Parts: sequence; C-alpha cells; structure tokens
Amino acid sequence: MEFKEFSAKTVDEAITKASLEFETSSENLEIQVVSEGKTGFLGFGAKPAIIKVKRKEAADVSEEIPVKKETPVKAREEKKEVKSAPVKEPKHEVYKETAEKEDVPVRENERVREERKAVVRSEEEIAEIKAEAEKFLTGVFKAMELPVEIKIQYKEPEGNLDIEFVGQDMGILIGKRGQTLDSLQYLTSLVVNKGRQGYIRVKLDTEDYRNRRKETLENLARSIAYKVRKTRKTVSLEPMNPYERRIIHSALQGNRYVETYSEGNEPYRHVVVKLKNR
Repeated sequence: MEFKEFSAKTVDEAITKASLEFETSSENLEIQVVSEGKTGFLGFGAKPAIIKVKRKEAADVSEEIPVKKETPVKAREEKKEVKSAPVKEPKHEVYKETAEKEDVPVRENERVREERKAVVRSEEEIAEIKAEAEKFLTGVFKAMELPVEIKIQYKEPEGNLDIEFVGQDMGILIGKRGQTLDSLQYLTSLVVNKGRQGYIRVKLDTEDYRNRRKETLENLARSIAYKVRKTRKTVSLEPMNPYERRIIHSALQGNRYVETYSEGNEPYRHVVVKLKNR
C-alpha cells in the first residue's frame, strides 16, 4: 500500500485525521513526518504540519476476533472425571454512568470530593493563587527561553483557575497529544493547591487546543463506533489520559450498538469499543 499524505495545524491533528481516514488507531499505522509545521505570529507565516501514512501490513491481526478452538475428545473426557469449581472469566467493566469514577486516579479521589464543596475565597487569596501560578510558570518558561504571555482567570464559585498561553511556537508547549501541556497543568495544580482548603481545578490551554482535541476525539469515537458496528470486531484505541478517555466514553454512552470500557494500567490504559450483546 502506498503512503497517503495528510496535513493539519499540528502533527497530532494530522495523525488523528489519518486514524479517522483509515478507521483505526495510530498504532496500526506507519507514519512519516514530512513537516512539523509552524504556528506563525497572529496567523502570518503559519505552515501546516504534513505527514505520510499507510496501514501496517499486520494491522488487522490485533483486531481479529479470536476463534474458539475445539477441545479434543480425550481432553473432554478427562474434564468429566475431574470435578473442580467453575472458574469465572474476568468481566470488563462496561462504561455506565460510573465510568467517570473508574478513570479518576486513586490519589485524586479526595480532591474530587473536595471539589464539590464550594469554598468562598477572598480577593486577597485569589490574587495570591494567581501570583503563585504565574511565578511558577514564568520560571519554567524562562528556563526554556520561551517568551510566553500568561493570561490567568479565576472562576467562582467553581474554583477553577483557567490559564491561557499566548506566543509563538506554542506547539512546543502542547507536545505530542498534549502531554507537555498536561504535565505543566499537573505541576501547576500541585503549586496552587499546596496547603489550601478546598481543591482548585487548574486548566492550561493555548490556541484553543483543548476544544479542538475534544472535537477530534468525539469524531474519532463516532468513526470507531461505526467501524465496530459494521465489522462486528472489537477495537482497542491508543493509550489516553483519564480526561481523554472520559471524552470517548461520554461520546458513545448513548450509542445503541456499541459499549466502551477502559483496560490496562497507566500510562498504557486505553479505551476498548465493542459491540453490545443483544
């Protein structure tokens, strides 16, 4: 199979477009990055990311439904003679309304409970929270020698701290599938929550990446659901963080034909989409 060219604002988005086109996860694709693209300044000098993609030769092997092997007659006779307690096969927990809890790390449980408690903060405390976040992030960007404008907004009564980055080459801060942005978000959350009552939810974003990624994942979920319904084969998606797994679960929660569950351990935990038993 020949390589097919895809272009998008970032390499990550181009890979997702390719996954949608080939109706499979990126693990089953051979990807060559032609150009990583440039964001430019205020839209000027921007260049799209370009990749070349083709399906791996053995891509479909992992998605095949295992064939039940016939047990030899002699083995069946031996089983009749030996009586043993029936062994139940482990069942995967199918995503229902509680699946969101499944993907929340254990260490976050107490924080999630505290989030529900509205904490009224004074203007002085809010200003202090913003200053701590800005000081930490400014130090990080200075070490990276990356000029970034930091915009911080504290939203009440939810207690959310929304931080937006503005500047050139923001793709560096986003990283592969948002991993760099997620890491910065986690570290900033540790800084602003240290020694404080209640939990402050921190969200870092740049160039509207969060919304674009959410839309991309929802499109991917619908495409995979259609493929599962059409081929009647279970599909495992690539590893994702808890936030992105919840987007997939939510997008397919009301689907009449497929169901989803998470499988594996972090950082390789991923979503599995399978046909519903009807």
